[in-house]
Amino acid sequence: MHLRSVKKIRSEVSLYDPIGIDKEGDEINLLDVLGTHSDVVAELVENKSEQLRLLVKIKNLTHRERKVLELRFGLLDGTRKTQREIASILDISRSYVSRIEKKAIIKIIKEMGLNNEG
Repeated sequence: MHLRSVKKIRSEVSLYDPIGIDKEGDEINLLDVLGTHSDVVAELVENKSEQLRLLVKIKNLTHRERKVLELRFGLLDGTRKTQREIASILDISRSYVSRIEKKAIIKIIKEMGLNNEG
């Protein structure tokens, strides 16, 4: 790699030193491949923290509420299902799935303290 050969020659490397060429033929430098903005990292950490907090709250739901949310939002395998698909899986009506989903979300919002009530 270009970086290794340059590094043998000198001890300092600039973030703007070219290290290769991308598919479009544009030059790539270290700055293009290293790290991210601190805002992006902070947001990722915050999102992960909120996800873990949410998963704890989901465990407090009834089995059916938890199952509906897991299927609806793809919490287990990343595959989201429609209310109609969930109704078929659980052998209940689509409108009942909707009511279970709404009730479960309201419970989680209250438990996480996200409601705007005083």
